[in-house]
Amino acid sequence: MAMTPDLDNRRASFLGIPLWGRAVILVLVVGGIGLIWFLNSWLSERFTDSTRNRAELRLVLYSGNIQSELQRNSVVPLLLARDPDLIAALREGSFATTSQRLMTLQEEIGAAGIELLDSNGRVVGATDRVHLDKNRSEDAAFIDARRSSDTVFLVKELESGGFGFSFARNIRSGNDLLGVVVVDADLQKFERSWAGFADAVALLDSSGRIILATEPRWRGRSLEDALAVQDAPSAIARALRATADWAQAPPDTFLRGEAVLRSEVRVPFRGWRLVSFTRYDSVRERVNSVLALVLTGFAFLLALTFYLVSRNALSQSAVLERESQDLRALNARLQREIATRLRVQKDLAVAEQTLAQSAKLASLGEMSASVSHELNQPLAAMKTYLAGARLLLRHKRSDEALASFDRIDGLIDRMGSIARTLKSFARKGGEAFAPIDLRTCLADALTMMEPMLRDARVLVVRTVPHEPVMIMGDSVRVEQVILNLVRNAVDATRGVNAPQIDIIISQAETANLIVRDNGTGIADIEALFEPFYTTKPSGHGVGLGLAISSGIVTDHGGRLSAINSPEGGAVFEAEFPRYQASQQDAAE
Repeated sequence: MAMTPDLDNRRASFLGIPLWGRAVILVLVVGGIGLIWFLNSWLSERFTDSTRNRAELRLVLYSGNIQSELQRNSVVPLLLARDPDLIAALREGSFATTSQRLMTLQEEIGAAGIELLDSNGRVVGATDRVHLDKNRSEDAAFIDARRSSDTVFLVKELESGGFGFSFARNIRSGNDLLGVVVVDADLQKFERSWAGFADAVALLDSSGRIILATEPRWRGRSLEDALAVQDAPSAIARALRATADWAQAPPDTFLRGEAVLRSEVRVPFRGWRLVSFTRYDSVRERVNSVLALVLTGFAFLLALTFYLVSRNALSQSAVLERESQDLRALNARLQREIATRLRVQKDLAVAEQTLAQSAKLASLGEMSASVSHELNQPLAAMKTYLAGARLLLRHKRSDEALASFDRIDGLIDRMGSIARTLKSFARKGGEAFAPIDLRTCLADALTMMEPMLRDARVLVVRTVPHEPVMIMGDSVRVEQVILNLVRNAVDATRGVNAPQIDIIISQAETANLIVRDNGTGIADIEALFEPFYTTKPSGHGVGLGLAISSGIVTDHGGRLSAINSPEGGAVFEAEFPRYQASQQDAAE
Protein backbone atom coordinates (compact mmCIF):
# COMPACT_ATOMS: atom_id res chain seq x y z
CA MET A 1 0.00 0.00 0.00
CA ALA A 2 1.55 3.33 -1.08
CA MET A 3 1.76 6.17 1.47
CA THR A 4 -0.19 9.37 0.88
CA PRO A 5 1.70 12.41 -0.51
CA ASP A 6 1.12 14.29 2.75
CA LEU A 7 2.70 11.44 4.75
CA ASP A 8 5.62 11.29 2.33
CA ASN A 9 6.27 15.00 2.82
CA ARG A 10 6.13 14.79 6.59
CA ARG A 11 8.48 11.78 6.69
CA ALA A 12 10.86 13.64 4.38
CA SER A 13 10.98 16.52 6.88
CA PHE A 14 13.17 14.39 9.19
CA LEU A 15 10.52 13.76 11.87
CA GLY A 16 9.42 17.36 11.93
CA ILE A 17 12.85 18.92 12.52
CA PRO A 18 12.84 22.35 10.84
CA LEU A 19 15.36 23.39 8.24
CA TRP A 20 17.40 25.53 10.65
CA GLY A 21 17.60 22.63 13.11
CA ARG A 22 18.86 20.25 10.45
CA ALA A 23 21.42 22.84 9.31
CA VAL A 24 22.75 23.31 12.86
CA ILE A 25 22.99 19.55 13.43
CA LEU A 26 24.79 19.07 10.11
CA VAL A 27 27.27 21.86 10.90
CA LEU A 28 27.94 20.43 14.37
CA VAL A 29 28.46 16.89 13.09
CA VAL A 30 30.70 17.87 10.17
CA GLY A 31 32.64 20.39 12.25
CA GLY A 32 33.07 17.93 15.11
CA ILE A 33 34.36 15.18 12.82
CA GLY A 34 36.79 17.57 11.11
CA LEU A 35 38.09 19.02 14.37
CA ILE A 36 38.53 15.59 15.99
CA TRP A 37 40.36 14.31 12.91
CA PHE A 38 42.70 17.29 12.89
CA LEU A 39 43.36 17.22 16.64
CA ASN A 40 43.98 13.48 16.58
CA SER A 41 46.56 13.75 13.78
CA TRP A 42 48.29 16.79 15.23
CA LEU A 43 48.40 15.60 18.84
CA SER A 44 49.41 12.06 17.86
CA GLU A 45 52.31 13.38 15.82
CA ARG A 46 53.58 15.64 18.61
CA PHE A 47 53.24 13.07 21.38
CA THR A 48 54.73 10.34 19.17
CA ASP A 49 57.81 12.47 18.45
CA SER A 50 58.27 13.05 22.16
CA THR A 51 57.97 9.32 22.92
CA ARG A 52 60.37 8.42 20.10
CA ASN A 53 62.97 10.90 21.36
CA ARG A 54 62.86 9.38 24.84
CA ALA A 55 63.24 5.88 23.39
CA GLU A 56 66.23 6.92 21.30
CA LEU A 57 67.92 8.55 24.30
CA ARG A 58 67.42 5.35 26.25
CA LEU A 59 68.99 3.33 23.41
CA VAL A 60 71.99 5.66 23.33
CA LEU A 61 72.46 4.97 27.03
CA TYR A 62 72.18 1.21 26.46
CA SER A 63 74.68 1.43 23.60
CA GLY A 64 77.16 3.29 25.79
CA ASN A 65 76.88 0.64 28.51
CA ILE A 66 77.55 -2.15 26.01
CA GLN A 67 80.50 -0.34 24.47
CA SER A 68 81.99 0.41 27.89
CA GLU A 69 81.67 -3.22 28.98
CA LEU A 70 83.30 -4.50 25.81
CA GLN A 71 86.16 -2.00 25.95
CA ARG A 72 86.91 -2.84 29.60
CA ASN A 73 87.02 -6.56 28.88
CA SER A 74 89.00 -6.21 25.64
CA VAL A 75 91.99 -4.75 27.53
CA VAL A 76 92.21 -7.62 30.03
CA PRO A 77 93.68 -10.28 27.65
CA LEU A 78 96.45 -7.87 26.61
CA LEU A 79 97.35 -7.22 30.25
CA LEU A 80 97.28 -10.88 31.20
CA ALA A 81 99.37 -11.86 28.16
CA ARG A 82 102.17 -9.63 29.60
CA ASP A 83 101.75 -10.78 33.22
CA PRO A 84 105.16 -12.24 34.29
CA ASP A 85 103.57 -14.61 36.82
CA LEU A 86 101.35 -16.22 34.20
CA ILE A 87 104.24 -16.41 31.72
CA ALA A 88 106.44 -18.06 34.35
CA ALA A 89 103.67 -20.52 35.29
CA LEU A 90 103.19 -21.53 31.63
CA ARG A 91 106.97 -21.84 31.06
CA GLU A 92 107.56 -23.92 34.21
CA GLY A 93 104.28 -25.83 34.15
CA SER A 94 103.49 -24.86 37.72
CA PHE A 95 99.83 -23.80 38.17
CA ALA A 96 99.20 -24.19 41.87
CA THR A 97 98.27 -20.53 42.43
CA THR A 98 97.14 -19.64 38.90
CA SER A 99 93.39 -20.12 39.42
CA GLN A 100 93.42 -18.13 42.63
CA ARG A 101 95.22 -15.28 40.90
CA LEU A 102 92.66 -15.32 38.06
CA MET A 103 89.78 -15.15 40.58
CA THR A 104 91.36 -12.09 42.16
CA LEU A 105 91.69 -10.42 38.78
CA GLN A 106 88.07 -11.30 37.95
CA GLU A 107 86.80 -9.49 41.03
CA GLU A 108 88.87 -6.43 40.20
CA ILE A 109 87.80 -6.07 36.56
CA GLY A 110 84.28 -7.57 36.78
CA ALA A 111 84.72 -10.15 33.98
CA ALA A 112 82.30 -13.04 33.64
CA GLY A 113 85.10 -15.59 33.64
CA ILE A 114 88.81 -16.08 32.87
CA GLU A 115 90.57 -19.21 31.63
CA LEU A 116 94.26 -19.90 30.99
CA LEU A 117 95.09 -22.56 28.38
CA ASP A 118 98.51 -24.10 27.77
CA SER A 119 99.97 -24.57 24.30
CA ASN A 120 98.01 -27.83 23.87
CA GLY A 121 94.65 -26.23 24.68
CA ARG A 122 94.31 -27.70 28.18
CA VAL A 123 92.71 -25.49 30.83
CA VAL A 124 95.39 -24.98 33.45
CA GLY A 125 93.80 -22.09 35.29
CA ALA A 126 90.18 -20.88 35.57
CA THR A 127 87.94 -18.76 37.75
CA ASP A 128 85.49 -21.67 37.60
CA ARG A 129 87.47 -24.69 38.81
CA VAL A 130 84.97 -27.04 37.19
CA HIS A 131 86.60 -26.28 33.84
CA LEU A 132 90.16 -27.21 34.96
CA ASP A 133 91.94 -29.83 32.81
CA LYS A 134 89.33 -29.58 30.05
CA ASN A 135 90.69 -29.70 26.51
CA ARG A 136 89.87 -26.54 24.51
CA SER A 137 92.07 -27.34 21.53
CA GLU A 138 89.03 -27.53 19.23
CA ASP A 139 87.44 -24.29 20.47
CA ALA A 140 87.39 -21.34 18.10
CA ALA A 141 88.84 -19.08 20.80
CA PHE A 142 92.01 -21.22 21.10
CA ILE A 143 92.40 -21.74 17.34
CA ASP A 144 91.85 -18.07 16.39
CA ALA A 145 94.06 -16.74 19.22
CA ARG A 146 96.98 -18.98 18.15
CA ARG A 147 96.80 -17.67 14.59
CA SER A 148 96.44 -13.98 15.45
CA SER A 149 98.93 -11.62 17.03
CA ASP A 150 96.10 -9.40 18.36
CA THR A 151 93.21 -9.92 20.70
CA VAL A 152 90.33 -11.77 18.98
CA PHE A 153 86.63 -11.40 19.81
CA LEU A 154 84.24 -14.36 19.56
CA VAL A 155 80.49 -14.87 19.85
CA LYS A 156 79.62 -18.46 20.76
CA GLU A 157 76.15 -20.02 20.96
CA LEU A 158 75.71 -21.72 24.33
CA GLU A 159 74.10 -25.12 24.89
CA SER A 160 71.83 -23.64 27.55
CA GLY A 161 70.55 -21.04 25.09
CA GLY A 162 71.73 -17.56 24.30
CA PHE A 163 75.21 -16.45 23.36
CA GLY A 164 78.53 -16.11 25.13
CA PHE A 165 81.02 -13.29 24.40
CA SER A 166 84.75 -13.62 24.95
CA PHE A 167 88.12 -12.03 24.15
CA ALA A 168 91.18 -14.28 23.59
CA ARG A 169 94.89 -13.58 23.11
CA ASN A 170 97.95 -15.82 22.83
CA ILE A 171 100.84 -15.67 25.34
CA ARG A 172 104.27 -15.95 23.77
CA SER A 173 107.86 -15.98 24.90
CA GLY A 174 109.76 -14.77 21.89
CA ASN A 175 108.45 -16.86 19.02
CA ASP A 176 107.34 -19.72 21.28
CA LEU A 177 103.61 -20.13 22.02
CA LEU A 178 103.13 -20.66 25.73
CA GLY A 179 99.36 -20.59 25.91
CA VAL A 180 96.13 -18.62 25.44
CA VAL A 181 94.14 -16.49 27.87
CA VAL A 182 90.34 -16.24 27.39
CA VAL A 183 88.23 -13.54 29.09
CA ASP A 184 84.41 -13.86 29.03
CA ALA A 185 82.35 -10.66 28.92
CA ASP A 186 79.07 -10.60 30.84
CA LEU A 187 76.60 -8.94 28.43
CA GLN A 188 73.58 -10.97 29.65
CA LYS A 189 73.28 -8.59 32.61
CA PHE A 190 72.04 -5.94 30.16
CA GLU A 191 69.16 -8.21 29.14
CA ARG A 192 68.08 -8.37 32.75
CA SER A 193 68.23 -4.61 33.14
CA TRP A 194 66.34 -4.00 29.86
CA ALA A 195 63.56 -6.39 30.91
CA GLY A 196 62.72 -4.07 33.82
CA PHE A 197 61.25 -1.53 31.36
CA ALA A 198 58.08 -1.75 29.26
CA ASP A 199 60.14 -1.76 26.06
CA ALA A 200 61.25 -4.78 24.01
CA VAL A 201 64.99 -4.48 23.24
CA ALA A 202 67.22 -6.55 20.94
CA LEU A 203 70.94 -6.39 20.04
CA LEU A 204 71.82 -7.48 16.48
CA ASP A 205 75.24 -8.34 15.10
CA SER A 206 76.49 -7.29 11.67
CA SER A 207 74.69 -10.19 9.94
CA GLY A 208 71.32 -9.20 11.42
CA ARG A 209 71.22 -12.06 13.96
CA ILE A 210 69.81 -11.24 17.41
CA ILE A 211 72.43 -12.01 20.05
CA LEU A 212 70.83 -10.28 23.05
CA ALA A 213 67.09 -9.73 23.66
CA THR A 214 64.59 -9.25 26.44
CA GLU A 215 62.69 -12.16 24.91
CA PRO A 216 64.73 -15.42 25.06
CA ARG A 217 62.95 -16.87 22.00
CA TRP A 218 64.27 -14.06 19.83
CA ARG A 219 67.93 -15.07 20.22
CA GLY A 220 69.52 -16.49 17.11
CA ARG A 221 66.73 -15.26 14.80
CA SER A 222 66.53 -12.40 12.37
CA LEU A 223 64.43 -9.42 13.47
CA GLU A 224 61.66 -10.28 10.98
CA ASP A 225 61.46 -13.87 12.20
CA ALA A 226 61.50 -12.72 15.82
CA LEU A 227 58.52 -10.41 15.29
CA ALA A 228 56.61 -13.29 13.72
CA VAL A 229 56.99 -15.48 16.82
CA GLN A 230 53.60 -15.80 18.56
CA ASP A 231 52.48 -16.92 22.00
CA ALA A 232 55.83 -16.00 23.56
CA PRO A 233 56.10 -16.87 27.27
CA SER A 234 57.48 -13.47 28.28
CA ALA A 235 55.52 -10.45 29.48
CA ILE A 236 55.29 -8.99 25.96
CA ALA A 237 54.03 -11.40 23.26
CA ARG A 238 55.43 -10.71 19.79
CA ALA A 239 53.20 -10.91 16.75
CA LEU A 240 52.80 -8.94 13.55
CA ARG A 241 49.37 -7.52 12.85
CA ALA A 242 47.93 -6.47 9.49
CA THR A 243 45.89 -3.39 10.43
CA ALA A 244 46.69 -0.10 12.10
CA ASP A 245 44.72 1.88 14.68
CA TRP A 246 42.37 4.29 12.87
CA ALA A 247 43.06 6.99 15.44
CA GLN A 248 46.76 7.42 14.64
CA ALA A 249 49.26 7.27 11.83
CA PRO A 250 50.29 3.77 10.74
CA PRO A 251 52.67 2.40 13.42
CA ASP A 252 56.08 0.90 12.71
CA THR A 253 54.89 -2.60 13.71
CA PHE A 254 52.75 -4.45 16.27
CA LEU A 255 53.60 -6.34 19.45
CA ARG A 256 50.90 -8.40 21.19
CA GLY A 257 48.34 -6.71 18.98
CA GLU A 258 49.42 -3.25 20.15
CA ALA A 259 50.86 -0.55 17.93
CA VAL A 260 54.49 0.25 18.73
CA LEU A 261 57.16 2.55 17.35
CA ARG A 262 60.57 1.24 16.43
CA SER A 263 63.82 2.98 17.38
CA GLU A 264 67.31 1.96 16.33
CA VAL A 265 70.87 3.10 17.05
CA ARG A 266 74.23 1.73 15.96
CA VAL A 267 76.65 0.38 18.54
CA PRO A 268 80.21 1.45 17.58
CA PHE A 269 81.47 -2.13 17.72
CA ARG A 270 81.72 -4.51 14.76
CA GLY A 271 78.59 -3.12 13.03
CA TRP A 272 76.21 -4.01 15.85
CA ARG A 273 72.74 -2.44 16.11
CA LEU A 274 70.43 -1.91 19.06
CA VAL A 275 66.67 -1.92 18.37
CA SER A 276 63.80 -1.18 20.75
CA PHE A 277 60.00 -1.24 20.45
CA THR A 278 58.05 1.27 22.54
CA ARG A 279 54.29 1.07 23.06
CA TYR A 280 52.01 3.99 22.25
CA ASP A 281 50.18 3.71 25.57
CA SER A 282 51.13 7.12 26.88
CA VAL A 283 50.58 8.73 23.46
CA ARG A 284 47.11 7.27 23.08
CA GLU A 285 46.07 8.14 26.62
CA ARG A 286 47.14 11.77 26.28
CA VAL A 287 45.47 12.16 22.86
CA ASN A 288 42.27 10.47 24.01
CA SER A 289 41.97 12.71 27.05
CA VAL A 290 41.96 15.82 24.82
CA LEU A 291 39.56 14.24 22.31
CA ALA A 292 37.21 13.25 25.12
CA LEU A 293 36.89 16.88 26.21
CA VAL A 294 36.17 17.99 22.64
CA LEU A 295 33.57 15.25 22.12
CA THR A 296 31.86 16.21 25.39
CA GLY A 297 31.50 19.79 24.17
CA PHE A 298 30.00 18.73 20.84
CA ALA A 299 27.67 16.28 22.57
CA PHE A 300 26.38 19.08 24.79
CA LEU A 301 25.72 21.29 21.75
CA LEU A 302 23.89 18.50 19.94
CA ALA A 303 21.77 17.76 22.99
CA LEU A 304 20.80 21.42 23.21
CA THR A 305 19.85 21.51 19.53
CA PHE A 306 17.70 18.38 19.80
CA TYR A 307 15.98 19.79 22.84
CA LEU A 308 14.98 22.94 20.94
CA VAL A 309 13.39 20.98 18.11
CA SER A 310 11.96 18.11 20.21
CA ARG A 311 8.61 19.78 20.87
CA ASN A 312 7.81 19.98 17.17
CA ALA A 313 9.03 16.40 16.71
CA LEU A 314 6.74 15.12 19.48
CA SER A 315 3.62 16.57 17.88
CA GLN A 316 4.69 15.25 14.49
CA SER A 317 5.27 11.74 15.89
CA ALA A 318 1.69 11.63 17.20
CA VAL A 319 0.40 12.29 13.67
CA LEU A 320 2.71 9.64 12.27
CA GLU A 321 1.50 7.12 14.86
CA ARG A 322 -2.12 7.58 13.78
CA GLU A 323 -1.21 7.20 10.14
CA SER A 324 0.90 4.15 10.96
CA GLN A 325 -2.14 2.51 12.53
CA ASP A 326 -4.07 3.11 9.30
CA LEU A 327 -1.19 1.59 7.33
CA ARG A 328 -1.14 -1.48 9.59
CA ALA A 329 -4.87 -1.98 9.02
CA LEU A 330 -4.40 -1.71 5.25
CA ASN A 331 -1.47 -4.11 5.42
CA ALA A 332 -3.58 -6.68 7.33
CA ARG A 333 -6.30 -6.46 4.68
CA LEU A 334 -3.69 -6.88 1.96
CA GLN A 335 -2.33 -9.99 3.70
CA ARG A 336 -5.83 -11.49 3.79
CA GLU A 337 -6.26 -10.82 0.06
CA ILE A 338 -2.88 -12.45 -0.67
CA ALA A 339 -3.83 -15.52 1.37
CA THR A 340 -7.12 -15.79 -0.51
CA ARG A 341 -5.33 -15.53 -3.87
CA LEU A 342 -2.85 -18.23 -2.85
CA ARG A 343 -5.71 -20.58 -1.99
CA VAL A 344 -7.34 -19.87 -5.35
CA GLN A 345 -4.06 -20.56 -7.15
CA LYS A 346 -3.65 -23.85 -5.30
CA ASP A 347 -7.22 -24.90 -6.23
CA LEU A 348 -6.48 -23.93 -9.84
CA ALA A 349 -3.36 -26.09 -9.87
CA VAL A 350 -5.37 -29.06 -8.59
CA ALA A 351 -8.02 -28.43 -11.24
CA GLU A 352 -5.40 -28.30 -13.99
CA GLN A 353 -3.91 -31.58 -12.82
CA THR A 354 -7.33 -33.20 -12.70
CA LEU A 355 -8.11 -31.83 -16.17
CA ALA A 356 -4.88 -33.27 -17.55
CA GLN A 357 -5.72 -36.69 -16.06
CA SER A 358 -9.20 -36.46 -17.54
CA ALA A 359 -7.76 -35.71 -20.95
CA LYS A 360 -5.46 -38.72 -20.66
CA LEU A 361 -8.35 -40.97 -19.67
CA ALA A 362 -10.34 -39.56 -22.58
CA SER A 363 -7.54 -40.60 -24.90
CA LEU A 364 -7.63 -44.01 -23.28
CA GLY A 365 -11.34 -44.22 -23.91
CA GLU A 366 -10.91 -43.42 -27.58
CA MET A 367 -8.59 -46.42 -27.91
CA SER A 368 -10.76 -48.79 -25.87
CA ALA A 369 -12.75 -50.06 -28.88
CA SER A 370 -9.66 -50.89 -30.87
CA VAL A 371 -7.99 -52.49 -27.85
CA SER A 372 -11.12 -54.55 -27.23
CA HIS A 373 -10.91 -55.83 -30.79
CA GLU A 374 -7.20 -56.52 -30.26
CA LEU A 375 -8.00 -58.66 -27.20
CA ASN A 376 -10.86 -60.53 -28.91
CA GLN A 377 -8.54 -61.87 -31.60
CA PRO A 378 -6.23 -63.80 -29.19
CA LEU A 379 -9.28 -64.97 -27.21
CA ALA A 380 -10.81 -66.48 -30.35
CA ALA A 381 -7.50 -68.03 -31.28
CA MET A 382 -7.11 -69.47 -27.78
CA LYS A 383 -10.55 -71.08 -28.03
CA THR A 384 -9.56 -72.69 -31.32
CA TYR A 385 -6.23 -73.95 -29.92
CA LEU A 386 -7.98 -75.38 -26.85
CA ALA A 387 -10.48 -77.28 -28.98
CA GLY A 388 -7.66 -78.66 -31.12
CA ALA A 389 -5.62 -79.63 -28.06
CA ARG A 390 -8.61 -81.50 -26.57
CA LEU A 391 -9.06 -83.44 -29.81
CA LEU A 392 -5.34 -84.25 -30.01
CA LEU A 393 -5.30 -85.50 -26.41
CA ARG A 394 -8.20 -87.85 -27.15
CA HIS A 395 -6.15 -89.31 -29.97
CA LYS A 396 -3.13 -89.50 -27.61
CA ARG A 397 -1.10 -87.03 -29.67
CA SER A 398 0.34 -85.26 -26.63
CA ASP A 399 3.33 -83.64 -28.38
CA GLU A 400 1.09 -81.79 -30.82
CA ALA A 401 -1.25 -80.87 -27.93
CA LEU A 402 1.68 -79.35 -26.01
CA ALA A 403 2.53 -77.24 -29.06
CA SER A 404 -1.02 -75.85 -28.96
CA PHE A 405 -0.62 -75.05 -25.29
CA ASP A 406 2.61 -73.16 -26.08
CA ARG A 407 0.73 -71.05 -28.62
CA ILE A 408 -1.97 -70.36 -26.02
CA ASP A 409 0.73 -69.28 -23.53
CA GLY A 410 2.15 -66.83 -26.07
CA LEU A 411 -1.31 -65.36 -26.68
CA ILE A 412 -1.81 -64.93 -22.91
CA ASP A 413 1.52 -63.05 -22.68
CA ARG A 414 0.42 -60.77 -25.49
CA MET A 415 -2.88 -59.99 -23.77
CA GLY A 416 -1.06 -59.34 -20.47
CA SER A 417 1.34 -56.94 -22.21
CA ILE A 418 -1.58 -54.98 -23.67
CA ALA A 419 -3.30 -54.84 -20.27
CA ARG A 420 -0.14 -53.71 -18.44
CA THR A 421 0.52 -50.97 -21.01
CA LEU A 422 -3.03 -49.61 -20.62
CA LYS A 423 -2.82 -49.78 -16.81
CA SER A 424 0.52 -47.96 -16.76
CA PHE A 425 -0.82 -45.23 -19.01
CA ALA A 426 -4.00 -44.82 -16.96
CA ARG A 427 -2.22 -44.13 -13.64
CA LYS A 428 -1.64 -40.49 -12.67
CA GLY A 429 2.23 -40.47 -12.90
CA GLY A 430 4.51 -37.47 -12.74
CA GLU A 431 5.49 -37.92 -9.14
CA ALA A 432 9.10 -38.93 -9.70
CA PHE A 433 11.57 -38.36 -12.51
CA ALA A 434 14.06 -41.03 -13.52
CA PRO A 435 16.43 -41.61 -16.45
CA ILE A 436 14.35 -43.01 -19.36
CA ASP A 437 15.08 -43.95 -22.97
CA LEU A 438 13.01 -41.90 -25.41
CA ARG A 439 13.05 -44.83 -27.85
CA THR A 440 11.34 -47.08 -25.26
CA CYS A 441 8.62 -44.47 -24.65
CA LEU A 442 7.96 -44.31 -28.40
CA ALA A 443 7.78 -48.11 -28.72
CA ASP A 444 5.31 -48.41 -25.80
CA ALA A 445 3.13 -45.59 -27.15
CA LEU A 446 2.99 -47.09 -30.63
CA THR A 447 2.07 -50.46 -29.10
CA MET A 448 -1.04 -48.87 -27.59
CA MET A 449 -1.76 -47.02 -30.83
CA GLU A 450 -1.33 -50.11 -33.02
CA PRO A 451 -5.06 -50.96 -33.39
CA MET A 452 -5.94 -47.33 -34.21
CA LEU A 453 -3.12 -47.05 -36.75
CA ARG A 454 -4.10 -50.32 -38.38
CA ASP A 455 -7.78 -49.32 -38.66
CA ALA A 456 -6.85 -45.92 -40.13
CA ARG A 457 -4.43 -47.61 -42.59
CA VAL A 458 -1.70 -45.09 -41.79
CA LEU A 459 1.91 -45.85 -42.71
CA VAL A 460 4.21 -45.09 -39.76
CA VAL A 461 7.88 -44.59 -40.61
CA ARG A 462 10.17 -44.61 -37.58
CA THR A 463 13.74 -43.28 -37.66
CA VAL A 464 15.55 -43.82 -34.35
CA PRO A 465 19.27 -44.09 -33.50
CA HIS A 466 20.84 -47.36 -32.42
CA GLU A 467 22.21 -45.95 -29.16
CA PRO A 468 19.92 -44.98 -26.24
CA VAL A 469 18.47 -41.46 -26.18
CA MET A 470 18.33 -40.79 -22.43
CA ILE A 471 16.34 -38.01 -20.77
CA MET A 472 15.32 -37.34 -17.17
CA GLY A 473 11.53 -37.56 -16.88
CA ASP A 474 8.31 -39.48 -16.22
CA SER A 475 7.83 -42.20 -18.83
CA VAL A 476 4.01 -42.17 -18.49
CA ARG A 477 3.73 -38.42 -19.15
CA VAL A 478 6.20 -38.57 -22.04
CA GLU A 479 4.13 -41.42 -23.56
CA GLN A 480 1.04 -39.23 -23.15
CA VAL A 481 2.73 -36.52 -25.25
CA ILE A 482 3.62 -39.04 -27.97
CA LEU A 483 0.06 -40.45 -27.96
CA ASN A 484 -1.44 -36.96 -28.34
CA LEU A 485 0.90 -36.03 -31.20
CA VAL A 486 0.38 -39.33 -33.08
CA ARG A 487 -3.40 -39.28 -32.56
CA ASN A 488 -3.59 -35.69 -33.89
CA ALA A 489 -1.48 -36.76 -36.89
CA VAL A 490 -3.89 -39.67 -37.56
CA ASP A 491 -6.88 -37.29 -37.40
CA ALA A 492 -5.09 -34.81 -39.72
CA THR A 493 -4.50 -37.50 -42.40
CA ARG A 494 -8.10 -38.72 -42.61
CA GLY A 495 -9.32 -38.37 -46.18
CA VAL A 496 -5.76 -38.18 -47.54
CA ASN A 497 -4.56 -40.68 -50.11
CA ALA A 498 -1.66 -42.77 -48.78
CA PRO A 499 -1.60 -41.26 -45.25
CA GLN A 500 1.85 -41.34 -43.68
CA ILE A 501 3.35 -40.32 -40.35
CA ASP A 502 7.10 -39.90 -39.96
CA ILE A 503 8.47 -40.19 -36.41
CA ILE A 504 12.11 -39.20 -35.94
CA ILE A 505 14.24 -39.33 -32.76
CA SER A 506 17.63 -37.59 -32.78
CA GLN A 507 20.08 -36.26 -30.21
CA ALA A 508 22.74 -33.55 -30.21
CA GLU A 509 22.75 -30.90 -27.52
CA THR A 510 19.14 -31.91 -26.84
CA ALA A 511 17.02 -35.02 -27.39
CA ASN A 512 14.45 -34.29 -30.14
CA LEU A 513 11.20 -36.09 -31.05
CA ILE A 514 9.68 -35.06 -34.42
CA VAL A 515 6.19 -36.14 -35.59
CA ARG A 516 5.43 -35.19 -39.22
CA ASP A 517 2.29 -35.99 -41.20
CA ASN A 518 1.12 -35.39 -44.79
CA GLY A 519 -2.27 -34.06 -43.75
CA THR A 520 -3.97 -30.69 -44.28
CA GLY A 521 -1.70 -28.64 -42.01
CA ILE A 522 -2.59 -26.16 -39.26
CA ALA A 523 -4.85 -23.17 -39.98
CA ASP A 524 -4.05 -20.98 -36.94
CA ILE A 525 -0.61 -21.92 -35.63
CA GLU A 526 -0.48 -19.01 -33.12
CA ALA A 527 -3.44 -20.34 -31.12
CA LEU A 528 -2.47 -23.99 -31.48
CA PHE A 529 -1.35 -24.55 -27.87
CA GLU A 530 -4.11 -22.51 -26.23
CA PRO A 531 -6.61 -24.52 -24.12
CA PHE A 532 -9.88 -25.50 -25.86
CA TYR A 533 -8.54 -24.62 -29.32
CA THR A 534 -9.34 -27.44 -31.80
CA THR A 535 -9.78 -27.92 -35.53
CA LYS A 536 -11.72 -31.18 -35.08
CA PRO A 537 -15.50 -31.37 -35.64
CA SER A 538 -17.78 -30.91 -32.66
CA GLY A 539 -17.86 -33.97 -30.42
CA HIS A 540 -14.41 -35.21 -31.51
CA GLY A 541 -12.21 -33.23 -29.13
CA VAL A 542 -12.15 -30.41 -26.55
CA GLY A 543 -8.82 -28.83 -27.54
CA LEU A 544 -6.81 -29.73 -24.46
CA GLY A 545 -4.44 -32.36 -25.83
CA LEU A 546 -1.77 -30.04 -27.25
CA ALA A 547 -2.03 -27.57 -24.34
CA ILE A 548 -1.48 -30.42 -21.88
CA SER A 549 1.34 -31.86 -23.99
CA SER A 550 3.08 -28.47 -24.11
CA GLY A 551 2.82 -28.22 -20.33
CA ILE A 552 4.31 -31.71 -19.87
CA VAL A 553 7.27 -30.92 -22.13
CA THR A 554 7.84 -27.63 -20.27
CA ASP A 555 7.77 -29.47 -16.92
CA HIS A 556 10.58 -31.66 -18.29
CA GLY A 557 12.66 -28.55 -19.08
CA GLY A 558 11.96 -28.75 -22.82
CA ARG A 559 9.87 -27.04 -25.49
CA LEU A 560 7.08 -28.17 -27.86
CA SER A 561 6.78 -26.33 -31.18
CA ALA A 562 4.83 -26.77 -34.44
CA ILE A 563 5.16 -25.54 -38.04
CA ASN A 564 3.47 -26.20 -41.36
CA SER A 565 5.69 -28.19 -43.73
CA PRO A 566 6.31 -26.65 -47.20
CA GLU A 567 5.47 -30.07 -48.73
CA GLY A 568 2.14 -30.10 -46.86
CA GLY A 569 1.10 -31.31 -43.47
CA ALA A 570 2.30 -30.32 -40.00
CA VAL A 571 5.55 -30.91 -38.12
CA PHE A 572 5.61 -31.13 -34.31
CA GLU A 573 8.97 -31.11 -32.48
CA ALA A 574 9.49 -31.83 -28.77
CA GLU A 575 12.92 -30.92 -27.40
CA PHE A 576 14.10 -32.46 -24.09
CA PRO A 577 17.35 -31.83 -22.15
CA ARG A 578 19.66 -34.82 -22.51
CA TYR A 579 20.46 -36.87 -19.42
CA GLN A 580 24.13 -37.28 -18.57
CA ALA A 581 25.30 -39.90 -16.07
CA SER A 582 27.57 -37.29 -14.44
CA GLN A 583 24.48 -35.25 -13.53
CA GLN A 584 23.11 -38.10 -11.42
CA ASP A 585 26.48 -38.63 -9.75
CA ALA A 586 26.72 -34.94 -8.86
CA ALA A 587 23.18 -34.95 -7.47
CA GLU A 588 23.97 -37.91 -5.27
